[in-house]
Amino acid sequence: MADKLSIIVVEPDRDRALLIVDSLREAGDYDIHVISEPTGVARSIQAHNPDMVLIDIANPSRDMLEELTLATGPLDRPVAMFVDQSDDGLTRAAIEAGVSAYVVAGLKADRVKPILDAAVVRFNMFQRMRTELAATKKALEERKVIDRAKGLLMKARGVDEDQAYAMLRKAAMDQNRRVADVAQALVTAAGLLG
Repeated sequence: MADKLSIIVVEPDRDRALLIVDSLREAGDYDIHVISEPTGVARSIQAHNPDMVLIDIANPSRDMLEELTLATGPLDRPVAMFVDQSDDGLTRAAIEAGVSAYVVAGLKADRVKPILDAAVVRFNMFQRMRTELAATKKALEERKVIDRAKGLLMKARGVDEDQAYAMLRKAAMDQNRRVADVAQALVTAAGLLG
């Protein structure tokens, strides 16, 4: 992140945009860009690559909500959404799409900063969870490949599981590679030969 937190505000209503910008300026030193036309959101966000996106929509439709949510990249940055009216379906759709904060009838100048702070914390928490989940899935996949490679060695060489793993580990050390990479090569080769 840059020295200043950069925020894109998506707000078609000029007066409400000024309210948001003024409350953000009072709360801190931010680099703020306002987008008044929701149709060009994706391009504008891509061009500015902000740290955060704040969306204010009076009466969102499901299509508009989905389009804005996808355009703002909620997996790349925190997204806070303020709406005047909502229903359970819209709330669920926004949260499932990755919106960090979804606030109904809550756009008040003194609430903007705390809600943005909460959105950042929630985004960071989910980002850590996504990273941990990806690492866990990768470790599980590697474990499966190692187990398959051990099985191939046990069958081909007539050794037990510990000996098969020792063979994989030695090959990995000799080749200066990870055990999982050696195991994958063995499984791939066995698949080609079998």
